[in-house]
Amino acid sequence: MASRMRPRGARLAAAAAVVGLGVIGAQSATGATQDEPVSTPVPISTPEGQISSYVINTKIVSPGQVRKVERAVQSAGGVVVQSWPQIGVVVAHSTKADFRTTVVAAAGNAVESVGPTRSVAVSEGTPAGAQAPWGPGKGQLKKALTKKGDVSEGTAATSTDPREGEQWDMQMINVPQAHQITTGSPDVTVGVLDSGIDPDHPDLANQIDRASSVGCTDAGRPATGESAWAPTTSDHGTHVAGTIGAERNGVGIVGIAPGAKMASVKVVNDDGFIYPEYAVCGFMEAGLKGMDVTNNSYYVDPFEFWCGDQPEQAPALEAVRRAVDWSTKQGTVHAAAAGNSAYDLSNKTTNASSPNDGTSVERTINSSCKDIPTELDGVVTVSSIDRQGKLSSFSNRGLGSIDVAAPGSSILSTIVRDNGWGLKSGTSMASPHVAGVLALMKSAHPTWGPEKMISELRAQATDTPCSSTTRGAECVGTPQENSYYGDGIVDAYAAVR
Repeated sequence: MASRMRPRGARLAAAAAVVGLGVIGAQSATGATQDEPVSTPVPISTPEGQISSYVINTKIVSPGQVRKVERAVQSAGGVVVQSWPQIGVVVAHSTKADFRTTVVAAAGNAVESVGPTRSVAVSEGTPAGAQAPWGPGKGQLKKALTKKGDVSEGTAATSTDPREGEQWDMQMINVPQAHQITTGSPDVTVGVLDSGIDPDHPDLANQIDRASSVGCTDAGRPATGESAWAPTTSDHGTHVAGTIGAERNGVGIVGIAPGAKMASVKVVNDDGFIYPEYAVCGFMEAGLKGMDVTNNSYYVDPFEFWCGDQPEQAPALEAVRRAVDWSTKQGTVHAAAAGNSAYDLSNKTTNASSPNDGTSVERTINSSCKDIPTELDGVVTVSSIDRQGKLSSFSNRGLGSIDVAAPGSSILSTIVRDNGWGLKSGTSMASPHVAGVLALMKSAHPTWGPEKMISELRAQATDTPCSSTTRGAECVGTPQENSYYGDGIVDAYAAVR
């Protein structure tokens, strides 16, 4: 079992002098090696009159610099939607075609980078509280699928739940043995950055920390209340939550950490997109509210890979990186899905899926191009395996990119429909297994910080030799560390001993 910490590679950020302004002639550090090709530019149009969204990163992280940028936004004909002075990031909207160049000129030397967060107009409009001269948004968020006053109180605890025998995934990673030591502490909170958690599901209703739950899909501006964080069009987050912490209550299934709490951090809008400003909000709220763990079963849209050598993509990449780094420093450890493209993350060449909110293009990519948040430093990257312990055919992989593997094929968990249970597959289902184990680990070792937890998680994973695959790159590496399993299959029991 490997025990060393592995850096994610060169950071793309203030620490690595990323300077892309998202305008013609801007320069940026690539983060790619000298013998790699430059990635293909993807120009993003922000025509006059269209409400477009931007992130602006300050050169120096300080409240004074943020205020200077806020004034520049207003001077350039935009509005400030949300500021995060802790990381020097401002989210702004504008209908001006020349906003990017104008805001840089108005802010003087305060701006490190500014770039768009989407390739299309802001579908939800500008939040009313931002006082935009063009008026508030359309209020397109749909009514939450909740039944007011119909919240289950759960039932008496039993030794086993009815469908626990179907949870082969829990057996594979030794969750029953771990539960002999701890089922998780109520002082530990897992932030489920996803599409929302069903607030009245009998396996989840008592597991949600409602005070810490938050919605981030109103242009990246945090909002509280059940209507902000409950699911609307997707049960993805509800399924993820069941794996992490479904209650042991004589109903349905049992999660990995049923004794811990979960916060619903909604970062997926009704169209299924997770834009950079949503993710930044989610990570910042996790750090501000003292969440111990986050699960991230997504990649940030509209680019499957955000390229650090492209001035229009580097700013959003940097804003998300800053938010992840800041929340980690507050004590939050992050698990993330490796992705479902059967892609070798350690050998990037081409990509044809982005931007996925507009017209996708075939492009050359290089090592500066990151699947975020999973490829950011300090994030546990999780590949998916099936019931036989083989890499799931859809799972991304990569030597030096994957940290650990976990079950992700045909996983039984909670769903919104009929407050029921169903099967889903994906690295989205693998990552919450790791988030749940991290919650158990934090419960058993409350003084451990993120770095220690990741180091121990990887050291205690079960070494697994290469397996065969029906799709994508073949496995390379040793049983101790390879491109399919990283440092091995996560082991809940070993993690809490």
